[in-house]
Amino acid sequence: MKIETIAVHGGYSPDPTTKAVAVPIYQTSSYAFDSTQHAADLFDLKVQGNIYTRIMNPTQDVLEKRIAEMEGGVAALALASGQAAVTYSILTIAEAGWAHAIGLAALLGFICVGFVAIVPAQLAAEEPD
Repeated sequence: MKIETIAVHGGYSPDPTTKAVAVPIYQTSSYAFDSTQHAADLFDLKVQGNIYTRIMNPTQDVLEKRIAEMEGGVAALALASGQAAVTYSILTIAEAGWAHAIGLAALLGFICVGFVAIVPAQLAAEEPD
């Protein structure tokens, strides 16, 4: 499939009931659970599904699948801001167990704060001389 086609149709199959080919926009903040056990399994990540729209929603899921397909990746993560992307990056590096990170003094303020103050327990961040 050409990248242009993937950009328009990737990550989504037509709705089996309506046959609509456009991705619906889900304007909801929360989702119903089948039971308390279903809710517990969702929050424990034992089953996949929607919990709360800030964590994931079906419209965002299609976007992430589409981007991953366009880039030839396994998955993608769509975030609301560059700040969120920077935070996720810092936390991912910290979780990987890196002992040191080197940054430029010209880094934006929050990035420095993120490395020096937010995750010091997970990432040994040292302020440059």
